[in-house]
Amino acid sequence: MPNIRSRALANPINRTNVTPSLPDYPMKAAVCTVVTAAALFGTLCSPGCYQVPVTGRSAVSMVSDKQVVQQSMEAFAELKKRYPLSRNREYNERVQRVGDRLSKVVFWDVPDAEWEFVVFEVPQQINAFAMAGGKVGVFTGLFKIIQNDDQLASVLAHEIAHVAARHVNERLSQDMAIQGGGLIVGGIMAGSGTGSITSGAVLDAYGLTTGITAVGFDRKKEKEADHIGLIYLARAGYNPEEAIKVLEKLEEESAGKPLPPAWLSTHPSSPERILQLMDLMPKALEVYRQSGRKPTPVLIK
Repeated sequence: MPNIRSRALANPINRTNVTPSLPDYPMKAAVCTVVTAAALFGTLCSPGCYQVPVTGRSAVSMVSDKQVVQQSMEAFAELKKRYPLSRNREYNERVQRVGDRLSKVVFWDVPDAEWEFVVFEVPQQINAFAMAGGKVGVFTGLFKIIQNDDQLASVLAHEIAHVAARHVNERLSQDMAIQGGGLIVGGIMAGSGTGSITSGAVLDAYGLTTGITAVGFDRKKEKEADHIGLIYLARAGYNPEEAIKVLEKLEEESAGKPLPPAWLSTHPSSPERILQLMDLMPKALEVYRQSGRKPTPVLIK
């Protein structure tokens, strides 16, 4: 079977579509607009505008950061009741060790975090997630494809990147606009009389419920998290090249297995993601060298 990197490079159509989706954004934030669900009109915004770390993309959030953090913490508490906690000492120590190191390099991008790293005993799930407020979960199934700390860091950095970019805020703002059919002003849906967020809505936004609405982030957000996460990974002194190996292993693990329609619609293909990482790798390796740290792989026997 040809290597996934070879297959990706052999597809010129995919390659031309990778970098334009994440250009080198200027450091100055552009003027951003709030668009209604019907996309009929927009308005200049100020309080809801922010700049995404690393990429510099201008984004808008019309939900309260404080409320998102509060509901994310409640949702995380619900997940700790839903799933059994792993008692595997090695897994817990590795996740804590890697998580601590990553949390230090993202401090200014996630300043309100009270970091908590939890391993859930769910061997059938090859997955991890991070929530606003610094709540991070790893399912034990992930360790089927993880061979060292650098690879684990690549997964956690990607998930933490979603938090730093406030992707859940964007998703919740979008959902409120669609449901209310009106303009969001100051975190409240005009005409609806409510701007409240529930822990259930937060879980849906993160893609952590079993319902059909739980589609998580869209393809552009996933690719942006790949970009941001690669730089975080390098800043923390982990080898960014290991991120590509994780995607290759994920591709091998999922080969021949059916994927849910939501996953297919929201996640770029592994070759597409690998091409983007390869394009960003020179910059990531430069950051990695500047970090001055040596890789410390922990092999699974």
